[in-house]
Amino acid sequence: MKDLNGKNILLGLQHTFVMFGATVLVPILTGLDVGVALFASGIGTLLFHFLTKFEVPVYLGSSFAFIPGIIAVTNLRNGSLAHALGGIFLAGLLYVVISMILKKAGTKILHRILPPYVTGPMIILIGLILAPVAVESASGANSANIVERIGTNGCWLLAVFTLAVAIMVKIYFREIGLKFLSMLPVLLALATGYIISLVFGFIDLNPIKDAAWIGFPQFMLPKFSYEAASIIIPIAVVTMVEHFGDVLAIGNVVGKDFVENPGIHRTLLGDGLATSLSALIGGPANTTYSENTGAVALTGVYNPIIMRIAAVFAIVLAFIPKFSAIIHTIPGPVIGGVSILLFGMISSIGIKNMVDNEVDFSNPKILIVSATMLVLGLGKTKILVGNFQFEGLGLAALVGIILNLIINFPIYKEEE
Repeated sequence: MKDLNGKNILLGLQHTFVMFGATVLVPILTGLDVGVALFASGIGTLLFHFLTKFEVPVYLGSSFAFIPGIIAVTNLRNGSLAHALGGIFLAGLLYVVISMILKKAGTKILHRILPPYVTGPMIILIGLILAPVAVESASGANSANIVERIGTNGCWLLAVFTLAVAIMVKIYFREIGLKFLSMLPVLLALATGYIISLVFGFIDLNPIKDAAWIGFPQFMLPKFSYEAASIIIPIAVVTMVEHFGDVLAIGNVVGKDFVENPGIHRTLLGDGLATSLSALIGGPANTTYSENTGAVALTGVYNPIIMRIAAVFAIVLAFIPKFSAIIHTIPGPVIGGVSILLFGMISSIGIKNMVDNEVDFSNPKILIVSATMLVLGLGKTKILVGNFQFEGLGLAALVGIILNLIINFPIYKEEE
């Protein structure tokens, strides 16, 4: 219990702020309950840490990948949110099946099909795919009330100010002896941006006033149907590929091979069971959060207990609508300013991964694999195969793996 101290509690609160916006946005877009989503993310994160031997510093939040599937199921003639939850529950079990297969096969095959010139672009794409989200928030795309008052340029000014605070806290606070505060760039930047927004009247306080102090999430049981399962389950194929990228990314940040220890089969198992558990109580699918990985890279604090503290905060917030409302009123430009730094950190980790592994881009075969992945990942290409839809990171990773096995297979034979 020595790690449960005031400093780590503050760091955990910081990660709560980092994950909050995306985690609550999924239920808002799909009609699921926000309180349940927060509760499920907290419980799911704790379950994940238990199953991965408390070694992997990741946070599990609501998955955006399942949004189209949830909407599609609810639009079916006899479909409903409960049926979508049934599909999500089964999708989580698919993770469990694949984790058992990987445990049997071992991790050697994963390292073979995922060399640095495949994993590097995967990590880079995680940050670059999220980049438009940061830019949209910074420009006020989701903050019409602020744009109306100060315009897009004013929103960017607020975003840049928030970004500047985060940079100053991280770089200069350490130099003037404020070492601990230098680990809180996200929290302090958000707080400063929020106060400035409050002073200039950019924040509508009515949602905070109207929110109750205590409230219980609206839990819901899943229902099962073949139609819902056929729509939702295939999405898990794509999110499992993204899971590999997230685990590789946090491993590169921390400097550990989590694919090997505690094992990718354990991380998949944790992610899958967290998703199924969430669906059982009425929550969205869970996934490892890149936003929090970026925060880990920015702060340089790798202790996994901080994520578990964030999970406890999420569980508590699920029962305190008023505090959730406060976080939800953080202006988009403020969030965007911090996100620019966080998402950029993720892409930079991918570059560092390839540099550290001395990837030889003078080799045209290696160059072709990485180049193809980057274009497909950013090109908004969508490929439909039955109920499977591959796009973004999932498409890039799949093509990169297959292309590498085809044109670089002789390299593996020589190495063996």
